[in-house]
Amino acid sequence: MNRERKAMLKQLMELDFVLVETALYLNTHPHDEEALRLHNTFSKKSKDLTCIYESKYGPLTFKGMSRYPWQYIDDPWPWEINF
Repeated sequence: MNRERKAMLKQLMELDFVLVETALYLNTHPHDEEALRLHNTFSKKSKDLTCIYESKYGPLTFKGMSRYPWQYIDDPWPWEINF
């Protein structure tokens, strides 16, 4: 796995962490507009980066589109990557 790909995966994991944390916060503070704006900003960043990653390296999850043959299983599993 090349350096750029690994860096993109790490950034996606960081974005997903922020999304989980802001979602948990918003569950108990649904009227906090600043937190909602932060969540939506990171949600867009995550979607955009996922799109770029998948166009370069193939699907991240089984929900993504795949070229032939099925690409999802061609990548190393997350526990096989040494960050």
